[in-house]
Amino acid sequence: MRQKSKIISIDRVPELIPDGATIAVTGFVQMAHPEQLSAEVEKSFLQTGKPKDLTLIYGAGQGNGKEGMVNRYGHEGLLKRVIGGHYNLAPKVTKLISENKLEAYNFPQGVLVHCFRSRAAGLPGHLTHVGLKTFADPRLEGGKLNEITKEELVEVVTLGGKEQLYYKTFDIDVAFIRATTADEKGNLTVEKEGLKVEILPVAQATKNAGGIVIAQVERVTQNGTLDPRMVEVPGICVDYIVVSEPEFHMQTGDNQYDPAKSGETKIPLHAIEPMAFDIRKVIARRCFMELEEGSVVNLGIGVPEGVASVANEEGKGDMFTLTVEAGPVGGVPNGGPGFGSSTNPEMIVNQHAQFDFYDGGGLDITFLGLAEADEKGNINVSKFGPRIAGCGGFVNISQNAKKAVFCGTFTAGGLKVDIKDGEIKVAHEGKEKKFVKSVQQVTFSGQHAAELGQPVLYITERAVFELSKDGPVLKEIAPGIDLQREVLDLIDFDVKVDENLKFMDSRIFMDCPMNL
Repeated sequence: MRQKSKIISIDRVPELIPDGATIAVTGFVQMAHPEQLSAEVEKSFLQTGKPKDLTLIYGAGQGNGKEGMVNRYGHEGLLKRVIGGHYNLAPKVTKLISENKLEAYNFPQGVLVHCFRSRAAGLPGHLTHVGLKTFADPRLEGGKLNEITKEELVEVVTLGGKEQLYYKTFDIDVAFIRATTADEKGNLTVEKEGLKVEILPVAQATKNAGGIVIAQVERVTQNGTLDPRMVEVPGICVDYIVVSEPEFHMQTGDNQYDPAKSGETKIPLHAIEPMAFDIRKVIARRCFMELEEGSVVNLGIGVPEGVASVANEEGKGDMFTLTVEAGPVGGVPNGGPGFGSSTNPEMIVNQHAQFDFYDGGGLDITFLGLAEADEKGNINVSKFGPRIAGCGGFVNISQNAKKAVFCGTFTAGGLKVDIKDGEIKVAHEGKEKKFVKSVQQVTFSGQHAAELGQPVLYITERAVFELSKDGPVLKEIAPGIDLQREVLDLIDFDVKVDENLKFMDSRIFMDCPMNL
């Protein structure tokens, strides 16, 4: 008997989603999100009020800060609960959260993608050390984001004399995933995608919970024509296929397709434009000096992205391996709308496999953002007053790397500097202090790091601090900076100054290659 076709038109998607369903959506920032499926759900809700009262679950942050991706679900009544790894790019959703119009949780990105895999295996939860003594720990906030969110989804357990966190898994009714090619049976390949993300465990978890899996693809081919070694999701885990319009299936937020991101071609690295000589480059250069030959490295979004550019400009990009939590290994990580991908990657692994490596201690060093630090060495990058950013992969990465470096400007909000002749001068001080008495939310626990003996640095354009058991210690100051007026007076706690305080290398502040 001929098998019934799995290909459906896009307008059938909303009718497959019952009110109150739990829906899982894959993707990473502006990549690998099944945008046309999400857009159709939004369109249906605005026109008919259906589907409604959904629970949305996703691992990595997915959005463009405007209307796309997870923002498609940011309508009152469409969602009743959201469980996500990152929210900063989904302002329409965070507005509803801050107004207490839906229940909301933020858990570490790696934890969530591992929860998909645990549910696929029929496990009731995911057991891990990730999140201990951070806001995800139920002794602090338990990942809950507003007043109406009450249910505890994580608990502390002790095994073998060690504390662990136990995150509950969840049944999924409908999964939206994305690939490049599907055959008529629903086997999926991702040859033109810059990332694989977690499409396989999401599909497996959904099928094993009795749900349905809908795949958005660029094209459909005949059965038997796909190389089985290239298939990422087998057809037995796919119920329906939607062939997307090109504008809903871009490789990154600003690019339809770049074969150097998917690994199909390699481009000369000298074709990558060097960073402008500015404050971000100064910080990235000081971070670069922490790298050792042969290191396995992770770079966060924002200022840390510049480390890859500096390494390439200095001709040292091949001395270590840069990785991204979304899956790329090797190559040069991309920033902006392409963050999560790499140019010229050596390999692109599944996101859950990358976090296995990270959680087990595979990273030698990580460079992550510095939004707010306090006297205990805690870092906050996830919540600022009513603004919910979320942690993304920050908790997994910062807790498990052999060395953690947090980098960013010393102050925020209008900071302007002059950089020349091997010095830096503050032309206009930022109005917001970053080194505060107590952070608003603990995304990284300095106490936990100190207990484990993890080396930790805090690098800014004018000062470098090192974590001790008693908190940050000032180790370096930039040439041209006044220690008292432009550093110590702008810290809301008494910071210890190392008796051997040094100047930062003057080459950092010169508009030419450092030639280290």
